[in-house]
Amino acid sequence: MARTLSLDLRERVVAAVEGGMSRRQAAERFGVSIASAVRWCARVRETGSVAAKPRGGDTLSARIEAQADLILKLVEETSDITLMELQARLAEHGHRFAIGTLWRFFDRHQITWKK
Repeated sequence: MARTLSLDLRERVVAAVEGGMSRRQAAERFGVSIASAVRWCARVRETGSVAAKPRGGDTLSARIEAQADLILKLVEETSDITLMELQARLAEHGHRFAIGTLWRFFDRHQITWKK
């Protein structure tokens, strides 16, 4: 995945296209791909801005967070439950999560077990 190009460059490419240059010519002049010039011009038409869309971030935890009540209930029922036991109990309810996913869930919720 490439890095996000500057807003200034995006604006200059779009301005060149709006000034009469073709997308291909503007891309060549500013040293970007033709596909990028086309996408940036389309983005200006759709949103009015050439700013990049947000990148990164958490895109996967929503699935386990939807089961937070069930997970917390299972932990409350058996306070010394292990992650493997919890994984098995969740599977009985039709939810499959890796041990690492469960660990990160508890880390996000700042839930720890002391020996």
